[in-house]
Amino acid sequence: MLEASHITITIGTKVLIGDLSFILNRKDKIAIIGEEGDGKSTLLKCLLGLCDYATLTGTVKTWGKRIGYLPQFLPAEEKNQTVFSFLFHQLEEYYEKVNDFYRYLRELDLEDTILDKPMFVLSGGEQIKIQLLKLLLDRYDILFLDEPSNDLDLATILWLEKFIQQVDLPILYISHDEVLLENTANGILHLEQVRKKTRSRHTFLRIGYQEYVDLRLRELEKQEQQASFEAKEYEKRQQKLDQITKKVAYQQETISRRDPHGGRLLKKKMHNLKAQAKKLEAVSLTEYPDVEESIRLSFPQVEIPRQKKILELNHFSLTIGEKTLASSINLTVAGGEHIAIVGMNGSGKTTLLKEIVNRLKDRTDLVVGYFPQNYDEQLDEEKTPLAFLTKIGDKDELTLIRTQLGNLKVTSWEMEMPIRFLSGGTKAKILLVKLLLSRANVLLLDEVTRNLSPLSNPVIRQALSHYSGTVISISHDRKFLQEVVNRYYILSSCGLQEVRLDDLSHLNA
Repeated sequence: MLEASHITITIGTKVLIGDLSFILNRKDKIAIIGEEGDGKSTLLKCLLGLCDYATLTGTVKTWGKRIGYLPQFLPAEEKNQTVFSFLFHQLEEYYEKVNDFYRYLRELDLEDTILDKPMFVLSGGEQIKIQLLKLLLDRYDILFLDEPSNDLDLATILWLEKFIQQVDLPILYISHDEVLLENTANGILHLEQVRKKTRSRHTFLRIGYQEYVDLRLRELEKQEQQASFEAKEYEKRQQKLDQITKKVAYQQETISRRDPHGGRLLKKKMHNLKAQAKKLEAVSLTEYPDVEESIRLSFPQVEIPRQKKILELNHFSLTIGEKTLASSINLTVAGGEHIAIVGMNGSGKTTLLKEIVNRLKDRTDLVVGYFPQNYDEQLDEEKTPLAFLTKIGDKDELTLIRTQLGNLKVTSWEMEMPIRFLSGGTKAKILLVKLLLSRANVLLLDEVTRNLSPLSNPVIRQALSHYSGTVISISHDRKFLQEVVNRYYILSSCGLQEVRLDDLSHLNA
């Protein structure tokens, strides 16, 4: 239904994607994965002819099929529309689609009162739901979805999974949600920028996500073993050559002038040794893997007594203006606990976390680190990452900052450019380094894994699971909930209800 042949996408002189070919057939569910900035969203836009900052060469054939597109960010002009105007061009169209409209409305757990609201007042998850609703109502032949699960609550993510699994339409989609990928993808298109983001690489395989991860890990392990073996052999040859060269050089210095023949032999031998050295320098060794899985992250050990009361909310009412989002919230958090707050879109989770930030930020007995959902709350986008993270400015601090950013595969040129030019994933990494450097013993995290590659997220989760301080988090990442968190709460208009992990897996819209 869609055939892309020898696609190359460039931005200026940089090749973002080189010579990519693939076919999207009926019932295909092809997931595009990769780090932020590796070209995933750009590929979708270029295939649609909607990208004004990149150039595409090659051919794209759709044979007249209509492609529905859910963008990563809703255009400003559409945000200013009411939900009704966004969904329907005129009243007659509404009447034509009214039965499907109410069926999907129920499935997405939306009320028809939402029709009169401007799009911009909706939560991020509600906006995604409305965009999905429009795609369903307009009955496209092919769907392009750019991170559709990013702002969805757990119930709607489960609905989205079922939709992707059951719909006959071919879908090309981007996601960082590992469980969604495991449960829906029957093909993987992996875009990469390797060699310190100077060279593009892609892999396209018609296999499931977990099978792809397992295959990739085996190949990377082989590559690492081969690289290690070759490096050791190279070092042995280099050491042996150095020893012989030093010995011949010493002999040349000490040979008697009465032995010109011996001198000529040593000179010839030295010439041969230099030729061998040049050949050795030219040897091409297998490279160690330069991939997103190779990031390194480790939070420092912090001291916080297990019996210490970090937070206590008693019959707290959560409000925005005059609107009460939740009443009678009760929550007690002790030292070292890792808790998560989940709930439907618009229930007030981020508002509650900000309230907790305000309550804890002036506590002199705690060091609080905050990772916001909206990165602009913390980042000064006119500064470079180095300038933003620097507090003292001495050599040791700058070395530490560079090391920590480098461990997360932020390149040296990214460290020196204004933050506003960096991808969402790189901005997330800067905020993670800020948390590391703060040595906080309480972390307040709002969707910390949302913009990071599914292949690097396991490293983030492992680091947080071993973190010895307190974690209060909002997350819809099921892997995060399973591996990092030990207490779970659902926020609703009635307050917070503590639940088991199993209860979250059975949520329905």
